[in-house]
Amino acid sequence: MAATNDHPGERGAQDPVKLIGIRETPLSVDEVFRAVEDAASGGTALFVGTVRNHDSGADVDQLGYSCHPTAEAEMRRIAEKVVAEYPVRALAAVHRVGDLRIGDLAVVVAVSCPHRAEAFEACRRLIDDLKHEVPIWKHQKFSDGTEEWVGA
Repeated sequence: MAATNDHPGERGAQDPVKLIGIRETPLSVDEVFRAVEDAASGGTALFVGTVRNHDSGADVDQLGYSCHPTAEAEMRRIAEKVVAEYPVRALAAVHRVGDLRIGDLAVVVAVSCPHRAEAFEACRRLIDDLKHEVPIWKHQKFSDGTEEWVGA
């Protein structure tokens, strides 16, 4: 049987943005993964960003995220842009704010598409654009007593 793009499962879904959120509580990979389950998807790509113990050669002791009140709306705008450019069947993205510890989940995003290559590309675009465009700021405190703000 020849491959065809005529099947509805080969296209993006009607309402693929399933979950968008800014959270003050710990994030769940399982919640995000469940949000993007889709029977017509052959590929699901998931990215988990964690708090690491160093940055730019310095030891990180503490880290906190804060955001502008428009951050969640900006996340949705970016999600809708990704949906417009890729055949996304389901998409989810959550970001943590507040004080986090080393190893905590800071961001979890996932995208399901008909094929794996599309899922990888869409997921990478989603996390890259979220990191560059959403007004979320990271406040790092280093072991040497210095501090740094980083963000979109």
